[in-house]
Amino acid sequence: MAESKAATSAPVADTPDKIRNVVLVGPAGSGKTTLVEALLATAGVIDRMGSIEAGTTTTDYEDVEKRQKRSVSLTVASLEFDGHKINLLDTPGYADFVGDLRAGLRAADAALFVVSASEGVDESTRLVWEECSAVGMPRAVVITNLDRERSDFDAMVAIAQRMFGDGVLPLYLPMAADDGSPAGLMGLLTQTVFDYSSGTRASRQPDDEHLPLIEESRSGLIEGVITESEDETLMDRFLSGEDIDVDTLISDLETAVARGTFYPVLGTALQPTGFGSREVLELIAYGFPSPLEHPLPTVTSVDGDPTEPLLCDPQGPLAAEVVKTASDPYVGRMSVVRVFSGTLSPDTVLHVSGHFLTDRGHQEHDIDERGGAVSAPLGKLMRPISSGMAGDVVAVAKLAHAETGDTLSDKTSPLLMEPWAMPDPLLPMAVKAVSQADDDKLSEGLGRLAAEDPTLRLDNNAETGQMVLWCLGEAHLAVVLERLRSRYGVNVESEPVRIALRETFTTSATGKGRHVKQSGGHGQFAVCDIEVEPLPAGSGFEFVDKVVGGSVPRQFIPSVEKGLVQQFARGLDSGYPLVDLRVTLFDGKAHSVDSSDMAFQHAGGLALRDAAANAKRSLLEPYAAVTILITDEYVGAIMSDLSGRRGRVTGSESVGGGRTKITAEVPELELSRYPIELRSLTHGTATFTREFIGYEPMPAQLAARQLHTQ
Repeated sequence: MAESKAATSAPVADTPDKIRNVVLVGPAGSGKTTLVEALLATAGVIDRMGSIEAGTTTTDYEDVEKRQKRSVSLTVASLEFDGHKINLLDTPGYADFVGDLRAGLRAADAALFVVSASEGVDESTRLVWEECSAVGMPRAVVITNLDRERSDFDAMVAIAQRMFGDGVLPLYLPMAADDGSPAGLMGLLTQTVFDYSSGTRASRQPDDEHLPLIEESRSGLIEGVITESEDETLMDRFLSGEDIDVDTLISDLETAVARGTFYPVLGTALQPTGFGSREVLELIAYGFPSPLEHPLPTVTSVDGDPTEPLLCDPQGPLAAEVVKTASDPYVGRMSVVRVFSGTLSPDTVLHVSGHFLTDRGHQEHDIDERGGAVSAPLGKLMRPISSGMAGDVVAVAKLAHAETGDTLSDKTSPLLMEPWAMPDPLLPMAVKAVSQADDDKLSEGLGRLAAEDPTLRLDNNAETGQMVLWCLGEAHLAVVLERLRSRYGVNVESEPVRIALRETFTTSATGKGRHVKQSGGHGQFAVCDIEVEPLPAGSGFEFVDKVVGGSVPRQFIPSVEKGLVQQFARGLDSGYPLVDLRVTLFDGKAHSVDSSDMAFQHAGGLALRDAAANAKRSLLEPYAAVTILITDEYVGAIMSDLSGRRGRVTGSESVGGGRTKITAEVPELELSRYPIELRSLTHGTATFTREFIGYEPMPAQLAARQLHTQ
């Protein structure tokens, strides 16, 4: 990136109707980051486009992004074009970073779906299109890389129409030079040619040979645009042959896009000439809706009580949401914020509310703290501004307690927004510090990374003694570990996750616990006789007292139970806790001097171990209820795979749109790498959820191998 003078002066908007918030969506390698570069260069924010290969783009500024040559996090770059402030939200295309994509969708009012003319549209992108459709988000399609070999604009439009549905129509048609390279664009609404063959953009009238092609495509485009016109006579006038005024068509274009019924298609070559870039900026400025037209999230008080609905009004109550958190050991924490209502000013005490994410290890918090400077982001460059008004996306410094998904509001009238739907991290990996120095910094470093990334869950498993990171995939995990090393100087090693098993008896047995010691003075004496019986799954531990005649004094019966509970937790030879057993104390012996609470605790544990030697036992493994959503073509492969994982399919139903929902119960031992393997099986088109449902006996052969390898 080569900054121009415009890069140091922040773009501003006087009113929310002059703001456009646009998220770029598309598969990895489709050209989203390069398109941002082209738009910034066209707007004069940078002197020339940066390069992904050289690691000089505006939005891929992290070291890990430069090395991997792909985006791994949400980044904002704002520019000014024709009196509008445009906030471009560049999102990763790889599935492991879908959490940042969802954050970008939350902050935006419209989406640009970026697809490569030489690659096509993948199923994951189609699913995001459906997500946008469900919430009515306005969309447009940008076809990039028209200058590459095998690129075919018409074929790509046809693919987009098949994948995305009705209403996907080109707004411009590309023209080729004699050598086949992109030379210009034919504007279908204005019937004007924008010629790039000289290296700069020049407008002119179309050649005679272009008129039939323009007329053929223009008719369908106009019908799609004026379908949403408030002038009910317009369609009849058009069909009767009347030439509709271009200004009217542009106005109706904005209406049709805003209502989610029409999705214009544009083409770009992402060249230094800016081929197609100005046309994209014009669509954003004049075709996409402002924040005034976008539905706002529901807000409540911090206690959950209803409040007045929000309006996109700079004079209204402050309500903003943190959509990205970036921490730096030297600079501190920077929060990227979408302001939905009110005005966010620098150096103001704000109320920070964080709820709804306790299941991911984030404690609920309500705290007042003073924010720092407010800036208009340009990648990592922060350009100070006087305030962030309703509808804007800005960065706020020094909010030490704010996490991604938190609500910012006025300290005198605190508000709370439920954050957007975030994907569940389903890939576990255990990590351990390489050295004691690393161990001292591990918890703090991971805590800061978790504050940035709600799709990262930390689980300090007390039973297995492991620190387990739950991520969205291997690429996500690799980025987390790289940030841990580069930002906080913490080096870790990964290791397989140990699954917490259980053990139980499958037959009844009796046992005698005899704890007798004499070493001078008071000795220790306790004897107890117990019977152990298996209980149904999920019953836990049950203690029954059937002592008669005072063979075990009443004051020591709780001691026996306590010793049993402790032995249940410690387990037997396997070391796994015991569950689902009834233990009946029916006899014993005591000594008037040497018996004690501790002696009977020891005797209770010994009796249980003695009974175990006389009983048949079984290891129990945890099972999860799994729900998988897949395209119909992969149903057979998934069914076969589940069978190979010892899973039981409990249901299968069509959910429409060529997709099927499968439910199954699967041992958790078989799910440790399931997110990766499911993605491979379905080419990234499947999603799944898992929920613990209980323990079941492990097959004897597998149990023996488990005990041998522990």
